Amino acid sequence: MVSCPGKPAFPWFSGQKERIILPPSTPPLSRSVIGYGVISASYIHVMSEPSPAGFALGYLRKSSVVEVLERRSVNNGGVTEFWVLVGNSPLGWIREDVIHVYDSEARARTAAEFLRP
Repeated sequence: MVSCPGKPAFPWFSGQKERIILPPSTPPLSRSVIGYGVISASYIHVMSEPSPAGFALGYLRKSSVVEVLERRSVNNGGVTEFWVLVGNSPLGWIREDVIHVYDSEARARTAAEFLRP
């Protein structure tokens, strides 16, 4: 084991106190779902691509809870739009301005209760 002169390779061997390293408060990027969303518009079309030029795969109603798999910014005629890929049926893209994203499914379901008539 090689270390810099004057600095021990393992500080706890030299009598220094060991630092506790805590994991980040958000889950790692390797998970398949980045959050859960609640649809806030009356209904929204789920598109085949992150663009109004795509074709509609289906629709989601207000207070629907969906898995959010990806977020993407798209330049649409000089205007930046944000879209999210939702993983529930149907799998497709919706505009980010019609969805509220939460870090857990439980929080999303609680929020959805307040949007129901």
